[in-house]
Amino acid sequence: MAATQLETDYLILGTGAVGMAFADTLLSETDARIMMVDRHHKPGGHWNDAYPFVTLHQPAAFYGVSSRELSNGLKDEVGLNKGLYDLSSGADVLAYYDEVMRHRFLPSGRVDYFPMCLCDHQDTDGTARFHSILNGTEYEVTVTKKIVDATFLKTSVPSTHTPNFTIDDGVTFMPLNTLPRLDTTPDGFVVIGGGKTGIDACLWLLEMGTDPDRITWIKSRDGWLLDRTNTQPTLEFFENTVGAQAAQFESIAAADSIDDMFDRLEASGYFLRVDTTVRPTMFHGATISSMELEELRRIKNVVRLGRVQKVTPTEIILDGGTIPTTPGTVHVDCSATALQALPPVPVFQGKLITPQFIRSYQPVFSAALIAHVEAAYGNDEDKQNALCGVVPLPDTCEDFVRFTHAAMMNQYAWSQEPGLDEWMRGNRLDAVGGTIAGLSPDDQPKMEIVRRMRTAAVPAVVKLQEFLAAIDGEKAA
Repeated sequence: MAATQLETDYLILGTGAVGMAFADTLLSETDARIMMVDRHHKPGGHWNDAYPFVTLHQPAAFYGVSSRELSNGLKDEVGLNKGLYDLSSGADVLAYYDEVMRHRFLPSGRVDYFPMCLCDHQDTDGTARFHSILNGTEYEVTVTKKIVDATFLKTSVPSTHTPNFTIDDGVTFMPLNTLPRLDTTPDGFVVIGGGKTGIDACLWLLEMGTDPDRITWIKSRDGWLLDRTNTQPTLEFFENTVGAQAAQFESIAAADSIDDMFDRLEASGYFLRVDTTVRPTMFHGATISSMELEELRRIKNVVRLGRVQKVTPTEIILDGGTIPTTPGTVHVDCSATALQALPPVPVFQGKLITPQFIRSYQPVFSAALIAHVEAAYGNDEDKQNALCGVVPLPDTCEDFVRFTHAAMMNQYAWSQEPGLDEWMRGNRLDAVGGTIAGLSPDDQPKMEIVRRMRTAAVPAVVKLQEFLAAIDGEKAA
């Protein structure tokens, strides 16, 4: 059967958070025709596969697409996020993206949406092929402007993740998606994974009333965490949000080594860690509230023997030793890495756009800004890439240096570009910029925080460059 021939200006592969944010800005700022292809039956990407008790890790106020608010503007009055702005649930996020598609994108008459489809091939000349998973119909697309690969970061969640260790027959093993469906009382719980997913599993078990002594937490590495109080979107938290950035720059500028930098960042309140006696070696940018931190500290059975190699009905074999288990113990897989730390590629390459992080911690703002740069500077690829330097995803403490330096260099480039500051201030996904824009010049205490941040920015960049040179020199040696 011959493929159905289609034509569009932009073909966006993926309707997850990145693809939706990109399409929304393109729809607002151009008259382009847009085609969106995704393997899921609804927009939302990995949120379709997430565990039922998942929430955003940062306030909903600056998540989603630029044109439509996700947050209800309320603070949580109960729970471990009490006093901070709401964290939308996975169900809320999925419903939001479905609404954006049905009530904004499709009614525009400029967006064609192909769910339950897989891309088979894309060429640099602007052609692509995809097919329907359900009926096998094949499509061939001629793309007049750009193909946008919004799947590049390959978000992974436990339910779609294959563990990189062996699980023997007779082991009770599950992703944390399955935890709410338990119908018998297990001997105990073993949570495998020290990242944000592992944190979520532990917190859910504790919130459900599980005795912390019945939880064993296997952590191959400890991680530095961010205080969620420092991510709040209103002037009420100005001292926390902008104050944390000022403290970050000052801590970096004053440090005489990378270890000293992390010590200073922790002392300033920028970083947190679950166990203050264990030096973290991992940084993925996860956020946590002070109450969540105290809950996690109730778990005393923490195993630090490296990565899991094998799980049998009676023992768990790790890099550095073995611990006992039982057939009746529930082993919870939280070992998936949410975002793959792939080697960065240029965001703009001919007829291909590959959205990546261009601001630290903020994938949807990054996608929206990349789309704006495409709309505003579509004929100047060098200019586009100069404004969209990739912020490489961090894994280790050394990666934090490169990650932070790249983000600061982008922020400087944006500040020098006429009109871009104004666009950012008007974009609801730019939480910090919007907060500073709303500041009264007469508010001297807050203006002093801004002054501190700006004064320390250049010395911080210089210090990060020194650390990068040392890191690269050691690698070369």
